[in-house]
Amino acid sequence: MEVLYLLCSVISTTLTSSVLSLLLFFRRLLPYSPSGDATNSVALYEGTVWHERRRPVLHSFKYSVRYAFIDLDLATHPPPGHLSAQQARGISQTNGPVFLLTIPPSVGYEQNPLSLYYCYDVEGLSRCLKKCIAEVTNTPWGERVQFLFNPNLDAVAKPLHVSPFMDMLGNWSLKTSVPGDNLLVKISVNHPKLGDYFTASLIASRISSSSIQHAVFFWLMPHKVAIWIYWHALKLWWKNVVFIQHPRYENPSYKKDATTRDRSLGCCPAFATETNNQLQGEQSNHKDRWFRWIDAKWPWC
Repeated sequence: MEVLYLLCSVISTTLTSSVLSLLLFFRRLLPYSPSGDATNSVALYEGTVWHERRRPVLHSFKYSVRYAFIDLDLATHPPPGHLSAQQARGISQTNGPVFLLTIPPSVGYEQNPLSLYYCYDVEGLSRCLKKCIAEVTNTPWGERVQFLFNPNLDAVAKPLHVSPFMDMLGNWSLKTSVPGDNLLVKISVNHPKLGDYFTASLIASRISSSSIQHAVFFWLMPHKVAIWIYWHALKLWWKNVVFIQHPRYENPSYKKDATTRDRSLGCCPAFATETNNQLQGEQSNHKDRWFRWIDAKWPWC
């Protein structure tokens, strides 16, 4: 059944993206003058994503990627489906600006394995990065999980079935630099049986964006990410890595289990407070890290 859903999604995306790409081509023939919102609220990053799996087989790859770094307080049209600046401040208990690092949708398609919210505190004339919110989307299901973490270094119990070639028992170790001219995001996975067996990183540099048309800059970027994901999933299957069913079929309580495992880590400085309970769908209390799961859209719902 999931193969049929995937086929429907591919056909729908192909048709929609083809039509919108054609319209984009004709719009490029018109003179382009960036709006004040695009110039002031969005910075552009270009870099490389690198993945390495060390067990049970060795498999690594890298691909070029482009990201938008959006000032959510200045953006006239923030990306739909994401947190607002005010929501992010409420979750992180910060008082300063909030920036969203994400791959924007392109010609009707969105594929964003990881988006990050950078939440700052302001004291006087200075500001510092205090907390981050990760927003992880799994492929091909399109489910999301959002959670709070310390950007300097944090350990989080895996809360989402991200890959059909990984079980739910690992812990994620996350860290990110303060975005400037350069940006680094690093995630590693520690597993009770496989140890420190997986690492992923994003290394990117900020580029001048005053004369770049954003729709052209990100054209087919989500599609390219999806192709890389599916291609290397096929390679892992060819290498006889065990295919693991989504836990919702065998363990419907996997979200609650992740919260319990996260609590047992005992090293997590990014915890929620009782004031965060207003957001719909979250699973948190005063002792737990803030998590929020978002169900998949059509055709996976």
